[in-house]
Amino acid sequence: MHFLVPTSSSSSPSPANTSSFSLLFLAPENLSKPPAKIHIGIHGVSGHSSKNTSLCAVVDRSSSNVSSRKESPDEEVLVVRRPLLENSGDDEGDKTYPAKIDAGLSKIAKKMPIFEPERSESSSSSSAAAVARAQEKPLAVNLDLSLYRAKFLARSFRYKDAEKILEKCIAYWPEDGRPYVALGKILTKQTKLSEARTVYEKGCQATQGENAYIWQCWAVLENRLGNVRRARELFDAATVADKKHVAAWHGWANLEIKQGNISKARNLLAKGLKFCGRNEYIYQTLALLEAKAGRYEQARYLFKQATISNSKSCASWLAWAQLEIQQERFPAARKLFEKAVQASPKNRFAWHVWGVFEAGIGNVERGRKLLKIGHVLNPRDPVLLQSLGLLEYKHSSANLARALLRRAAELDPRHQPVWIAWGWMEWKEGNTTTARELYQRALSIDASTESAARCLQAWGVLEQRAGNLSAARRLFRSSLNINSQSYVTWMTWAQLEEDQGDSDRAEEIRNLYFQQRTEVVDDATWVTGFLDIIDPALDTVKRLLNFGQNSDNNNSQLNDTLKYMGGAKDGQSSQVAGSSVGGREDTETGSGFNLDAFLREKLSLDPSKIEVNLDSQRLGRFIRGKTSGA
Repeated sequence: MHFLVPTSSSSSPSPANTSSFSLLFLAPENLSKPPAKIHIGIHGVSGHSSKNTSLCAVVDRSSSNVSSRKESPDEEVLVVRRPLLENSGDDEGDKTYPAKIDAGLSKIAKKMPIFEPERSESSSSSSAAAVARAQEKPLAVNLDLSLYRAKFLARSFRYKDAEKILEKCIAYWPEDGRPYVALGKILTKQTKLSEARTVYEKGCQATQGENAYIWQCWAVLENRLGNVRRARELFDAATVADKKHVAAWHGWANLEIKQGNISKARNLLAKGLKFCGRNEYIYQTLALLEAKAGRYEQARYLFKQATISNSKSCASWLAWAQLEIQQERFPAARKLFEKAVQASPKNRFAWHVWGVFEAGIGNVERGRKLLKIGHVLNPRDPVLLQSLGLLEYKHSSANLARALLRRAAELDPRHQPVWIAWGWMEWKEGNTTTARELYQRALSIDASTESAARCLQAWGVLEQRAGNLSAARRLFRSSLNINSQSYVTWMTWAQLEEDQGDSDRAEEIRNLYFQQRTEVVDDATWVTGFLDIIDPALDTVKRLLNFGQNSDNNNSQLNDTLKYMGGAKDGQSSQVAGSSVGGREDTETGSGFNLDAFLREKLSLDPSKIEVNLDSQRLGRFIRGKTSGA
């Protein structure tokens, strides 16, 4: 080891003389000796200023008490200690000399909880639980898989399993709005409306009100419960959360349409187009408003815009086809039905409406075939079997119809129209007791829907024909409490009083209908400004506009499947169906659309085997007549 020691020269006392350095050498063998001291003495020189000092390094080994020079009492000595060696070497054996700094760090380390993880976990149970949850939380991709799994279970009517999966999703991902929407819809299907409302409310709180889908679903639920004001507020919140959420604008407009606020509905639809761009659903709703107001050319233009916006929108093609049916342009309607099934080959509504249309205009075989195709593509849909059952009752046998209706009720026991249609058929067959039981079953599902109002009206007719007039009056009154706008129910009740010889009461009932009915005022001047927004070059279309309102359309839309297809065995219903068809129908398709080739190429179905797929072993047992009426 080398030490560089500056000292003052004794031969040159001149102030200019700077300090000189002497080099001390320590032999390597001395390193193993006991620790030594290095004394740095500061010595003043007489006759000179304090600047003329000399530094002297003294190696002091405490064990030998040897020093290079004696220290005078008046000397100021700065002592520098060398760190002790951990091992003394050969002289001291295995004896260790830990440094003081290491000992201090060891004491500090013992007091630090970071070095003791067991103590850290036990100190805070909440933090430990948080860490455990973070370690157990699945990856984000599992959310999509779980949502798909829940959707599949819901389609299979395994609602409990789907609910458990969605509740886990909410526990792991509370900030994602999709589990709340899916769980709310599943609860709504089970008519657990209060629970669905609670789920939507929690979802809005968890997402801090920024998820428009939850607001919109909640608004639809409140509208279904009759809370119109609350539904408006929720639709408004949905549009504030996301002004490009087209479902909120469209749902809000539909609410206003049902309330008779046509101008408000148009404004909402216009805002939807402004913020969301071209949308087939908004165009379709606007077209239906124009058709209802009698402006058919404009309705066709809007339907065309809807199909241009989305050529795969089956709903737009179907709505347009129904407009053409209303105008008795049946070849045009058939072409639109063909467009609908090409746009969405497995759409159950397309096959159902097309089949009912063909059967209604006299093409019974074609209608039966279309309904069977729809059933093969959608084996879980009860509506197709319901319409097929009524068709078979009209043109085949009651046993076959009963079997089809029973199967439809098994597919979806909560589908009210199936029970109503079945009860109507049993009443026509003279099974009054069975018909009452089936009507009661339909009402037990939900006694506040439009279907319930129709059920009460049909049950009232049954009691009227059976001579139970007081019961019939109560049923008609209950039906009108649900749907006060039903022209058929009012007129049927008035006719009952007329048949009993009470003409004054009958006239009073008719006057009540005209007094309480909702008048819908549609401002036709809105059309010009709105169409200028859609397309400024519409002069040729505007010349064709019909701004006149329809005449008093008292007979409400009662062209449901029950009356439309089951009226063959009721003379009055047959007359209504015949008048609706008119004499302008061409039974030949003449459109060039090959249905069988379409089934083979697009759907991989053999048209000759559709009948086999429809009838099951149990259904065949009913067809052979081994089972009597319900």
